[in-house]
Amino acid sequence: MLKDLQLMLGVLQPIAMPLQQTSALSLQQHTAVALQPMTLSQQPTAMDLQPMITLLHKVKDLLPIVLTLKPSARAQLPIVMDLNQSTSWLQPTGWDLNYGKLLKDSNLMIEDQSYKMSPKAKRAKQNLISEDKENEAIDYSVPIFTGREVGVRGITDTEEERIKESAAYVARRNLFATGEGVSVSKVAKSSSEEEHHEKKSRKVAIRESAERVALKKTLEETQAFHKKLNQDKLLHPPEFIIEPRSHTVWEKQNVKFHCTVAGWPEPRVTWYKNNVPIDVQTHPGKYTIENRYGLHSLEISTCDFDDTAQYRASAMNVKGEISVYASLVVKRYKGDLDASLLHAGTVSMPLSLGVTPHGYASRFEISFVDKFDVAFGREGETMSLGCTVVISPDIKRFKPDIEWYRNGVLITPSKWVQMHWTGERASLTLTHANKEDEGLYTLRVVMGEYYEEYSGYVFVRDADAEIPGAPGAPLDVQCLDANKDYVIVSWKQPAVDGGNPILGYFIDRCEVGTTHWTQCNETPVKFARFPVTGLIEGRSYIFRVRAVNKAGISLPSRVSEPVAALDPADRARLRSHPSAPWTGQIIVTEEEPAEGVVPGPPTDLQVIEATKNYVVLSWKPPGQRGHEGIMYFVEKCVAGTEEWQRVNTEIPVKSPRFAVFDLAEGKSYCFRVRCCNSAGIGEPSEATEATVVDDKLDIPKPPGRIMPTRNTDTSVVVTWTEPPDAKELVGYYIESSVVGSGHWEPCNNNPVKGMRFICHGLTNGEKYIFRVRAVNAAGLSEFSQDSEPIEVQAAIGGGLLHAAPSPPYDITVLESVRDSMALGWKQPKVTGGTEITGYYVNYREVIGGVPGKWMEANIKAISERAYRIQNLKENMVYQFQVAAANLAGVGTPSLPSQPFKCEEWTIAVPGPPHDVTYTEVRKDSLVLLWKEPVYTGRSPIAGYYIDMKETEAKEEHWRSVNEKPLQKKFLKIGGLTEGVSYVFRVRATNQAGVGKPSNTTDPVVAETRPGTKEVVVDVDDNGVISLNFECDQMSPNSKFVWSKNYEPIEDDSRLAIDTKGGKSKATFKDLGEDDLGIYSCIVTDTDGVSSSYTIDEEGSVYASFLSFFFVAVPLVSELAVEILEKGEVRFWLQAEKLSGNAKANFVFNDKEIFNGEKYKMKVDQKTGLVEMIMDKLEDKDEGTYTFQLQDGKATNQSSLVLIGDVFKKLQDEAEFQRKEWHRKQGPHFVDKLGWEVTDDCNVMLKCKVANIKKETHIVWYKDDREIMVDEEHDFKDGVCTLLISEFSKKDTGTYEVILKDDRGKDTSELKLTDTAFADLMNEVCRRIALSATDLKIQSTAEGIRLYSFVTYYVEDLRVGWMHNDTQIRFTDRVKTGVTGEQIWLQINEPTPQDKGKYTMELFDGKTTHKKTVDLSGQDRARVLGGLPDVVTIQEGKALNLSCTVWGDPTPEVSWLKNEKSFVSDANCILKFESGKNVNFTISAVSTLDSGKYSLVVKNKYGTETSDVTVIVISVSGQTDMAKHAASVQGQSQNNVTLSKKKKATTASKQHKEGEKKDFIKPHVDEIIATEETPHPKGIPTVEKKKDTKSNQHTAKKTDEKAAAAETVP
Repeated sequence: MLKDLQLMLGVLQPIAMPLQQTSALSLQQHTAVALQPMTLSQQPTAMDLQPMITLLHKVKDLLPIVLTLKPSARAQLPIVMDLNQSTSWLQPTGWDLNYGKLLKDSNLMIEDQSYKMSPKAKRAKQNLISEDKENEAIDYSVPIFTGREVGVRGITDTEEERIKESAAYVARRNLFATGEGVSVSKVAKSSSEEEHHEKKSRKVAIRESAERVALKKTLEETQAFHKKLNQDKLLHPPEFIIEPRSHTVWEKQNVKFHCTVAGWPEPRVTWYKNNVPIDVQTHPGKYTIENRYGLHSLEISTCDFDDTAQYRASAMNVKGEISVYASLVVKRYKGDLDASLLHAGTVSMPLSLGVTPHGYASRFEISFVDKFDVAFGREGETMSLGCTVVISPDIKRFKPDIEWYRNGVLITPSKWVQMHWTGERASLTLTHANKEDEGLYTLRVVMGEYYEEYSGYVFVRDADAEIPGAPGAPLDVQCLDANKDYVIVSWKQPAVDGGNPILGYFIDRCEVGTTHWTQCNETPVKFARFPVTGLIEGRSYIFRVRAVNKAGISLPSRVSEPVAALDPADRARLRSHPSAPWTGQIIVTEEEPAEGVVPGPPTDLQVIEATKNYVVLSWKPPGQRGHEGIMYFVEKCVAGTEEWQRVNTEIPVKSPRFAVFDLAEGKSYCFRVRCCNSAGIGEPSEATEATVVDDKLDIPKPPGRIMPTRNTDTSVVVTWTEPPDAKELVGYYIESSVVGSGHWEPCNNNPVKGMRFICHGLTNGEKYIFRVRAVNAAGLSEFSQDSEPIEVQAAIGGGLLHAAPSPPYDITVLESVRDSMALGWKQPKVTGGTEITGYYVNYREVIGGVPGKWMEANIKAISERAYRIQNLKENMVYQFQVAAANLAGVGTPSLPSQPFKCEEWTIAVPGPPHDVTYTEVRKDSLVLLWKEPVYTGRSPIAGYYIDMKETEAKEEHWRSVNEKPLQKKFLKIGGLTEGVSYVFRVRATNQAGVGKPSNTTDPVVAETRPGTKEVVVDVDDNGVISLNFECDQMSPNSKFVWSKNYEPIEDDSRLAIDTKGGKSKATFKDLGEDDLGIYSCIVTDTDGVSSSYTIDEEGSVYASFLSFFFVAVPLVSELAVEILEKGEVRFWLQAEKLSGNAKANFVFNDKEIFNGEKYKMKVDQKTGLVEMIMDKLEDKDEGTYTFQLQDGKATNQSSLVLIGDVFKKLQDEAEFQRKEWHRKQGPHFVDKLGWEVTDDCNVMLKCKVANIKKETHIVWYKDDREIMVDEEHDFKDGVCTLLISEFSKKDTGTYEVILKDDRGKDTSELKLTDTAFADLMNEVCRRIALSATDLKIQSTAEGIRLYSFVTYYVEDLRVGWMHNDTQIRFTDRVKTGVTGEQIWLQINEPTPQDKGKYTMELFDGKTTHKKTVDLSGQDRARVLGGLPDVVTIQEGKALNLSCTVWGDPTPEVSWLKNEKSFVSDANCILKFESGKNVNFTISAVSTLDSGKYSLVVKNKYGTETSDVTVIVISVSGQTDMAKHAASVQGQSQNNVTLSKKKKATTASKQHKEGEKKDFIKPHVDEIIATEETPHPKGIPTVEKKKDTKSNQHTAKKTDEKAAAAETVP
């Protein structure tokens, strides 16, 4: 901030003035300093100024200060005061001030200035004070340029210089331009008066103390704000005002480069030689670098040849870097050659003869390797482009200049773009890609005056929206017309709207240096420009924009460049006139008194922009305004009235721009502006013309004529025409869609200018359509019409530059005489992307099988594919070759032909036809063309025969297409089989017979290619007939070629051909009999695009022509009748074409009827449609209806008889349709009630409804009883449903659904009884049968169980079981049943006879569904015997148990002791031998070995457990044997946790065997643990241990429940 220190009447009064912000990289800022008044003695002395001077020392970065003194005060001050001198009178006396306390918020200063509006003095005149006039009473000013020391921490010297110089300039501007200051008068007074004033009263002392406290508080507040300093747009990058120029000097001369640089802050200049910095220290005396007042120079002393180089001056500051180049060529006197220039013993020419300003070579060859291709990225990603550069010759001293361009604009490094050059590879990196970065990137490599370029397109699509359906982010946000408190923000609309129209945009601003964003508008604005007001002068801002639709708000755009709120004139002065450095002196000048001046009215007031949301006004400041700043008040009134209202009632505006909001849309307003300053408010300006509040810029209309053409395998070129009346277009958006998908994708995300764009990233072979929309600030236009579909394929030539054609082939001799031979050949298969311009023929002699040298047969290219070679030797053998030529040059010659002998042909039959080609290939036909033979034989040609065969067929399969000779030289061959490949040939015939066949054609597949179009005939209102043909596969060199009867049209007097883009139109000027024939059109440089149309006497076109001018109006359809939706009756007929003068008469029962209340009649001349509509068909309307047509001289009529049953049927149908229409006016059923079976085998009743609203109710009934539905139906997708779970016989009945609201009701009924119920149950059973899982095998205690799960079971589903394809008879051992959703077959105690294939059959009433499993070779694991139930043994004895096990596959064997895993050890030996013998041995038992032992055998078909209880009796405890055995038995029972069943038969058998033992064994029931049936969803069964009684009770209950659930189907 600037401090204006005023000394007036002995009072030092600092007044703060607003200063433009000055920002640095550390975000430091200078703000205002408001110093409270300080009382001095009436006669100011040096001591009176001591506090002020001390303050200046404390504030190290103060700006120039002016002291304005009255003449009486001058005596006590020196003319020049050096503030850098440390004298005693400059020392502080009790002041407690520091730098941080001297800052104050610039916002407060602006507000103070805007309200006080103190009068400003006129500009002070400069006056030098001499010694002899020292005591004269004159005024003078004291400008103080304070010194600056490093007092602010964290700011570099460069930034301090910038702060000092920037603020110094503003200070001088505000002081000297406006003359602000306060006069200080000093009048001589008596000593008594001085003493009186020196004695301070108590009131004065209290006031001074309060002022010091206020000052201290103010400084503390500003110190806190000092931490929030902003970057300022006052900065600007370096700019070379004067660039160094190149020099050419002789050796040993001195040379000096000069340049002048501007920029803020002051740039630092570095000199380079061949891109290497020049170090003065390493070359003492060689280089001298100077900088004097912005003039930079580089001096090179005593130049030698090594100084020949490119020199660069690089200027850099915080805003960027810029470089300029100059070349130095050091010439050497003739004969003085450097030894280093000798190469391989030869001497190079003097370099002065071959050196360019950039280097040695006169021309460089620059090529690109490893090039970047079209790139695709997303916002926020990092993208990199790179290319390897090869330069020849490689001169190490000279380095290339690498330049990057986007859309033709040079790119400079920034935080968004980084560039790198390694010496071989150039790269560009987009650190944070945005849509603004999308465009055509060009790498330019410059070597002297030569350069080469390579380009590739970069696409950047939107980042994923945070809210689904939200639009893409806007782009290219710019700040326009910035002023003190106002700026216009503009942007471009995004291409992606998220599927919903964009409702508008929100604009946000942020002060530079902070992170707080403030929304500038409360409601979205649609116009892509918005004025932002309320900015604080001197501060810098950045802006961003967000789009909004009904789904949400988009991501924000990339922020704009910072912009400072400054007057444009101030900004220009700051850039062009940097402030002078500080001098450290106080200079005294004089001042003249001045009075404030009321400003005059502003001029040139005009409305520069008007939209629906706001109006922007612009004006010029008045000429009469005094020397102080002015502000403005804006007023408005409705046009036609004089009721002026002030718009900005509270705060006047500072900028000569203002945006007026809150205006009524559609109304007209007038505006005017008043100026104001401290002297008052001036007169208003002239009012503007009436301005309507509406968008002056209209949304553009859609572009037209969208035409895609092929480019490459993955790209298409799209062109279009500019929309009519387009204004201020910013570009176009292009979208593509795969044909039939209905999904559109943007091809570009940054609007492209021009009317041509290459859409990349397409899928090869797919068909696409395109559309385009235009963009301006008002919005996006509607989409254009969709283009014609185009298949993505490489254009002829592959989308590259033209190449020479491939070789012709199939060279044949058409005629041979004694000294000449006529040749024919086929066109090259590859034309090189452009048409063939001619052919060149070579020939050579073949003697003794040895070919000679090739010789040219023609010097000038020939256009036909036949040529006669003259001056050959008779009976000599020759070979020939042909080369084709196009714009790219002559292609490779063909392979040598087979040898031909030059001899006179004497045969009577004609020679072969030649140039046999095909066109108009379709799936069942094609047209074959040929040229007549060169050799006709001994008689004229009488006709031709066409032969054909399939390509792969043998020679004997040739067959003739025509039985009689064909006179014409073309034929449409039909009857082809689609997809089959054919070949054709032609034979000519004369009186002597049929001649030699032509060469066969290339194979052709009978197919109609996608996108094939036909010639379309059109007859306009004037009877003019035209043929129209379109092509969407054209290359840039393609042409439409029309022919008649497949011969070129030479007479253009009867046919006018007009071709525009991909359309061609052939118009008949006066169609007559001479114009009858076949008209065909071929598009060159395409893949055979062609079509034809036949005009003959029997054809419709010629008939239309004759009827138009002569006889009858042709009809497409006779008079017919139909019933319309509302029951109306429509009579209609259609003519082929009607002119604008055609008319129709309507007759009923021989009486003409007219258009009126009952009859609605219409004639459409464009479509030829004539119709009459009757609201209702009554009995009196029975009769005959006739339509009579007249068009020029042509007439026609058609009648329809409606009587008897025909009329009655039509009347009933109309009445029914009328009732149906009335029914549909309320809620109604579109599809009546029906049923379907869901995947869960449930039955769903459904019906489709329409015309539903919120109040519509639906009620379901079954057998006249309402069905209560838990939830109210929401009619989603217009379908009503009722779900019936596990449908069965109980659900039979009649179902009805009623739809009703206040508009009416509708009913639908469904009977599910008898046959209908049986059909539904069959479907339910079918679904249940289909849900059955594969059969699984489960091993149980009793045997084997086969089972399958279904969704649920119903009795109507019949279940059967087959064993080896034989029906199973169920017994107690083999039985079936259903448990829940499980259908099972139980086989108890399986035997080998039970092996085989088992089939479960599920019959749904119509179809049998089968599930099969094979039990062959399966044998579950079993214990065959040998283990007792209980073993009692005396302690110390040996125990040996053995048994046999069985199973296929061999079972696994394990042991348990007391239900815990038990393994072999030194005491107990467990063996399993031969896969069947199990041994259990304890050498010496002890009481610890007592317990329950379990043998577990297991394989994949089942598990079996055999238990044995071992009781070890001690010698002293035999009496307790029974008690101990009982306890062990009880313990084993308590450890059983699985479900158990008694196996009575096994137990009894073991009991009998136990009786044979030596000792008595108590009976123990065998407990078998069976596996639980697995759950179909794989959920394991977990059981908790319970006491014995509880387990027994649970097992019993489970068995009873399972038995109750088992049923036999």
